[in-house]
Amino acid sequence: RDVFIGPHVVIEANAVIGDDVILQANTCIGAGSIIGAQTNVAPNVTVYPQVTIGQRCTIHSSVVLGGAGFGYTPDEQGHMETITQIGGVQIGNDVSIGAGTTIDCGAIDDTIIEDGVKIDNLVQIGHNCKVGAHSLICGCVGLAGSTEIGRHCVLAGGCGVGGKNPVKICDQVI
Repeated sequence: RDVFIGPHVVIEANAVIGDDVILQANTCIGAGSIIGAQTNVAPNVTVYPQVTIGQRCTIHSSVVLGGAGFGYTPDEQGHMETITQIGGVQIGNDVSIGAGTTIDCGAIDDTIIEDGVKIDNLVQIGHNCKVGAHSLICGCVGLAGSTEIGRHCVLAGGCGVGGKNPVKICDQVI
């Protein structure tokens, strides 16, 4: 009900669009994805298949949600082969995602952004990451795959989180 669909928007099979959603020009919503009520999706956004976006979210221009994570493994000759990424992305309610941000799908399980998270422009969130509720991620932050960020955390602009093993940051860390 009361959905706005701008010019050149593509909505693939079995996608669900909630009430009062705005889908601006040149946006693509992948098969089986869900866009919650009162969410505003700016122009030129790509939502891959099997992405769930909660209610009252703001997705700014040129965001990519659910693209394949950066996963490779060497074969017997040492050549890099792609590791298929089969997970999805879950975005909670009242989330804001800044322009040019990318959130990769999970390798097996979903990448999860919990309720109330605010993400600035040009942020990269790798496969299988989890960002706890009401955390702030400032511009140009990069999270390596499987990183877990607690609730009410602040990641300052330009920082990167990653290491040999998945990094877990507890609640209320700046």
